[in-house]
Amino acid sequence: MKKNLERAFLAGSVVAIAIGCDGVAQAQQSLPTIDVGAVSPIKRGKSAAAAQSVSAPGRPSQRDAGPSGPPPAEVTEKDPQGVLPIVADQFATVTVVPNAELRRSTGATLGDVLFAKPGITGSSYAPGAASRPIVRGLDNYRVRIQENGLGASGVSELGEDHAVPVDPLGASQVEVVRGPATLRWGSQAIGGVVNVENNRIPTALPCRLAAAPFADTEGCSIVESRGAVSTVDNRLENATLIDAGKGNVAIHADIHGRRASDYRIPGYPYLFPGDPPPFVDGRQPNSSARSAGGSVGASYFFDSGFIGFAVTQFDMRYHIPGVEPTASNTRIEMRQTRATSKGEFRPPSAYIEAIRFWAGLTDYKHHELGNENDFDGVQQTFTNKELEARLETQLRPVELPFATLTSAFGVQGWHQILTAPGLEGGLFDPNRTRSVAGFLFNEFKFSDTQKMQLAGRIEHATVSGAFPELLVDPSQQIQRVRNFTPKSGAIGFLQDLPDGLVASVTAQYVERAPRAPELFSRGVHDATGTFDIGNPNLAIEGAKSVEIGLRRPMGPFRFEATAFVTRFDGFIFRNLTGAVCEADFASCAIDGEGDLRQAFYAQRNALFRGGEFQSQLDLAPLLGGVFGAENQFDVVRATFAGGGNVPRIPPVRLGGGLFWRDANWLMRVNLLHAFAQRNIDPIAETPTKGYNLLRAEISYRQLFDPGDPRGRAVTFGLVGDNLLNVDMRNSVSFRKDEVLLPGANLRFFTSVSF
Repeated sequence: MKKNLERAFLAGSVVAIAIGCDGVAQAQQSLPTIDVGAVSPIKRGKSAAAAQSVSAPGRPSQRDAGPSGPPPAEVTEKDPQGVLPIVADQFATVTVVPNAELRRSTGATLGDVLFAKPGITGSSYAPGAASRPIVRGLDNYRVRIQENGLGASGVSELGEDHAVPVDPLGASQVEVVRGPATLRWGSQAIGGVVNVENNRIPTALPCRLAAAPFADTEGCSIVESRGAVSTVDNRLENATLIDAGKGNVAIHADIHGRRASDYRIPGYPYLFPGDPPPFVDGRQPNSSARSAGGSVGASYFFDSGFIGFAVTQFDMRYHIPGVEPTASNTRIEMRQTRATSKGEFRPPSAYIEAIRFWAGLTDYKHHELGNENDFDGVQQTFTNKELEARLETQLRPVELPFATLTSAFGVQGWHQILTAPGLEGGLFDPNRTRSVAGFLFNEFKFSDTQKMQLAGRIEHATVSGAFPELLVDPSQQIQRVRNFTPKSGAIGFLQDLPDGLVASVTAQYVERAPRAPELFSRGVHDATGTFDIGNPNLAIEGAKSVEIGLRRPMGPFRFEATAFVTRFDGFIFRNLTGAVCEADFASCAIDGEGDLRQAFYAQRNALFRGGEFQSQLDLAPLLGGVFGAENQFDVVRATFAGGGNVPRIPPVRLGGGLFWRDANWLMRVNLLHAFAQRNIDPIAETPTKGYNLLRAEISYRQLFDPGDPRGRAVTFGLVGDNLLNVDMRNSVSFRKDEVLLPGANLRFFTSVSF
């Protein structure tokens, strides 16, 4: 199956399939517009901020296009490439990577795609394969990754070597949401929510969204082929997507994949002093990867809504770079199968505007293979069986004496079973987590320019698993059951100001229940080089946050500035005790001979503070287009109460560049400087020197008239990354001292839709 998928996507990179587009039946014009925006369950009013929440002069908000954003063919002259997307109608910062930018990105993972965004970076454990987004210095269980509103359902949050089972190649938009809106999805999102959108469950008939002139015929099909080649790792990638509709039924199918060899790095004689690894042709050893996936989905539309289903599979095989993983040929084989559903119903009610649901069932497994003790095979396996469902009800606006009130409320359920068997006993015994939650959003519209939002969430989580009796007999397991009831709340204000400015301020208190691996781990964790010992007595983690923001989403000068502070009560972290271990508890000792550092999950109060800024200025008209400048800045500082730095925090970054664009062309050059990171935990990490990341791109997009035999749109371009070919090490990576980020890279990409 996996080889067949790979052959299909490689063939698709050469040949684009053309399927005729005959339109949509006249009867379909009466179907209601479906509004299930990814960020907020409450539809915005048409204030200055809401009318142009994703900035471009005259450009409509992407919030109005449904959760998948504009489909491949919905690109118009009013949707220029390269315009800084600023979401101004939300109560806290929302970072958007739209479809056109995703196609130009050199990133093969979500962490790579978001690596240079203000306030965001990637974990870079295995660049091009396993790199999870880190938001404002927070990662793992504090950043939720989801696809179309449902959790990604892998195990990337419990091990940095674990890949996220979502490929940006098949995505139409990526959003990083912070603030009160995250309470919609769970308290496990203190840092934020990374939401990946695609059309695997169609939310509208394809040609209703793509081109109105086709609305008087009988059916419509849209095919898009996305392909790219990269020089740094000889990567080939392709995705073919098909959307079709007839009558009241829409279907979607896609297939995608990548194949990459070991990536090239700057030509240093060794990666770090004193221990040169096996080194071939200036490449990072043991860094190759390949993946393949596909999905089939369908939706049925009726007069008051729709219901849809999809089945998705994702397979990946990748190697882990580093000195020891290279010596043992460490690699991971992953497979995930998901069945998902969502829908919307708009009843003929004076009180209810819409009822929406999301549901997903996931079966995930990956094997960690390597050559240990003369055995080359499966050393450990991780499995995750997960069920998630969410139901929301949005009420019709109510006129109060002082404001218009719009409310939305819902319930969410989640059930997870984790296992981690291995030759050396595994990281933890099988464990189970169940949770049920209720949430409420109230938005008060005081005027067209002033709004307030109140949000709350309460949930109950039961976590059960086994933990060794450390003080008596570590070989004996004690079954433990922990119950938690996290409670969270948020308030936000949004104010439109003169000159297109939008100001916001939010305050929230979020509680997070400890996860099963934090409670019950008791074994080798290769990703961090530690022997992890969970703490079954951990308490709820609380976070108090305040964020202020000022945005200008339109006009010749567009910008976004944000400052935040978060105080954690009982911040959960891996505390290195100073002891070292081999493969069991008995081997752990201060003067031991093992190569694994003992790490005990502990809690301390911590303080995070920082800010982000990004802007874009149209300087002057030039050659029929616009010439301009852009810049960005982000900083986060994190310390423990009583002294000491929180480990693995991103460095201060400052960047800027120039661009030129017209209706078809986009040219850009940008330099991002990451300063040295010396605010470290001296026990857990080493200092990291700064670097300069130079990027440049040129792309061309041509739109065709509906019915043109050449298709609907074609885009192609060339992107250069790390053009200075400098030594770049990511301060948040556990492998930064032995794994360089990729060297100079040129990527040619193309996207054609019919």
